[in-house]
Amino acid sequence: MIAAYTENENHVEAIELFKRMEAEKTELDEVIVTVALSACAGLGAVQMGEQIYSRSIKRKRRLAMDLTLRNSLLNMYVKSGDIEKARKLFDGTLRKDVTTYTSMIVGYALNGQAQESLELFKKMKTIGQSQDSSVTPNDVTFIGVLMACSHGGLVEEGKRHFRSMVEDYNLKPRDAHFGCMVDLFCRSGRLKDAHEFINQMPVKPNAVIWRTLLSACSLYGNVELAEEVQGRIFELDDDHVGDYVALSNIYASKGMWDEKLKMRDRVRKRRLPGKSWIEVGSIIAEFVSGDDDEKLMMGEISEVLRSLVACMTGYDYVVGNLNSSY
Repeated sequence: MIAAYTENENHVEAIELFKRMEAEKTELDEVIVTVALSACAGLGAVQMGEQIYSRSIKRKRRLAMDLTLRNSLLNMYVKSGDIEKARKLFDGTLRKDVTTYTSMIVGYALNGQAQESLELFKKMKTIGQSQDSSVTPNDVTFIGVLMACSHGGLVEEGKRHFRSMVEDYNLKPRDAHFGCMVDLFCRSGRLKDAHEFINQMPVKPNAVIWRTLLSACSLYGNVELAEEVQGRIFELDDDHVGDYVALSNIYASKGMWDEKLKMRDRVRKRRLPGKSWIEVGSIIAEFVSGDDDEKLMMGEISEVLRSLVACMTGYDYVVGNLNSSY
């Protein structure tokens, strides 16, 4: 059940069920703790994940040496953006496998540290070729490598790694790899190359890949290509509000106000309520825009906001009209 909750991104429910297990003193093993850490990673709840890991190894000392569990903790740090703790755990793990290296490579890439990511990949390849086959790069590793190239603006190096994945490691590219290559071209402003790459893909591009190009069109103000791309997206998925917003922003940047208003009308008709989480001590609170519970506390929320505005004004911050927000 916890794994099912986590797989479906119901992370709060997963954590609550894990707490119930602990309260009932159900025996824990590597699998259940690993899944619980994955749920914490999904929420960015680092403190809670550390507590779960700490309590688990105290109850079963052998869990401290379990590589799968350590990799899950490493993955949690990576997804939460705590690269220092991730690297410390990585360096302290004596027996590393492909998942250990891959998590750290992806972590560096996600946090824009392209050079560190690629240097670690180079070290991983050397070890895999000469010392330990268990650290041979896999397809997930190359996702991290291509992400690093994308964030670092290293187009030619990214193209070399993409070829190497196929030719040297006999790995079949997945949607994620194609998406990374499109992102690589887009971030470098090479929209034409990205478009050509998508059209030459051996598999049908999904909506995410097209959206990457649409976002780049928005950034660089390419109306003609954006309209074509949006048409492709709508053939696959016409319910994503962000597509309308992206095209609306392009129209606005070009002064095409009539077209912009049409897009904004569609956005208002399709917008779904936003959702967010926050970790406070051992509690994870969920907030949904328009939730009745929030409306009931609107007075208290308004009072806190007014107090904050008063404090900010006292420090010479420029604050807009609070009442205009409601």
